[in-house]
Amino acid sequence: MSPSKKSETFLEVAGHEVRISSPDKVVFPEPGLTKLDLARYYVAVADGALRGAGGRPMVLKRFVKGLSQEPFFQKRVPEGHPDFIDTATLHYASGTSAEEAVVRDAAGLAWVSNLGCLDLNPHAVRAEDLEHPDELRVDLDPMPGVDWSQIVDVALVAREVLDDNGLVGWPKTSGSRGLHILVRIAPTWGFADVRLAAETLAREVENRAPGLATARWWKEERGESVFVDFNQNAKDRTVASAYSIRPLPDARVSTPLDWDEVRERRPEEFTVRTVLDRFAERGDPHDGIDEAIGSLGSLLALARTLGPAEKPPRSGDGAGRRVSQMPLIEVARTKTKPEALDALEQWKAAHRDVAARLHPADELVDGMRGSSSLWYRVRVNLQHVPEPERPAQEPLIADYDPWAGRQWPGRG
Repeated sequence: MSPSKKSETFLEVAGHEVRISSPDKVVFPEPGLTKLDLARYYVAVADGALRGAGGRPMVLKRFVKGLSQEPFFQKRVPEGHPDFIDTATLHYASGTSAEEAVVRDAAGLAWVSNLGCLDLNPHAVRAEDLEHPDELRVDLDPMPGVDWSQIVDVALVAREVLDDNGLVGWPKTSGSRGLHILVRIAPTWGFADVRLAAETLAREVENRAPGLATARWWKEERGESVFVDFNQNAKDRTVASAYSIRPLPDARVSTPLDWDEVRERRPEEFTVRTVLDRFAERGDPHDGIDEAIGSLGSLLALARTLGPAEKPPRSGDGAGRRVSQMPLIEVARTKTKPEALDALEQWKAAHRDVAARLHPADELVDGMRGSSSLWYRVRVNLQHVPEPERPAQEPLIADYDPWAGRQWPGRG
């Protein structure tokens, strides 16, 4: 029996009463976790979760229709939010602004969970200083075909580069396939310098681990390597923070680790249920991160030594578009990931001989940010297919337009 839409319960948290609507609604069918279970989880791990997300403006990534549907991204804090939710107004590079939610206690975590937010997506700044990040984020994003041991090798090289530049890295599972390394920094530099420092770190990791790691921004150029994603430090970006529940069937959690655990443990070990036990037994491995504040001076000096990163060629038609150096064809644009994967399989079935030559990293399914939700672009890199056998660009199997019907200010 599905729960009544009018059902509700209240949690007493941090001196506040937090309403949980439809508390018996099952969010994760496989482990049988309800909305109330998820709110209680965040209360139980609040000390750790607030270390990552507390006091920071947050984009609300809401799964209001469950795991089977794409979430929507809500920058603006809902009207009528409780008084224990602070706010901060962020100004974006696009020229827009948004008053975003700022969570400061366990009650705030429970409230955000009730909105359908599985993971927490805070900015790298504190609400008190929105222009100077106090966190550099190293996102190790494996390409298809990359195994855990290679991710760990790259993480250890990244740790070495951080150590050599006077910085302390704190590892956590991303909650999917990769690893994040968090670095607390003095809030002295603006976003451009922090992103440059992150890009420099990525380039140095690639220099020390060629073939294992890459700093190449364009996905089709990475091969079967671990991408050190420096652009997660751009002004408008957010990353799922520590103890975030990820939208995978097993209710996996982005979990802080000690460095001596990184090689031995696996992301799939850490779920809502196992992390509750782990946290109760040992607390937060990242306890102490806020005292390990470093300087970007050494990385920025290294940036000057390395010189500007190589830029891709641009088209000569005056549009300034980047020209890919790889033989790419586009297969589909879809609203959901299952549709994207289905379109890719349709294309491969129609081109069996070509598909047999593809490497895992040649199949490119990318989540693209639309106006308020993700959409998906499907491409194929034909680099491993002999040129005479490469199929031409064909009509897209699906051609979803994420901006259809959207009204743009100032345009008639």
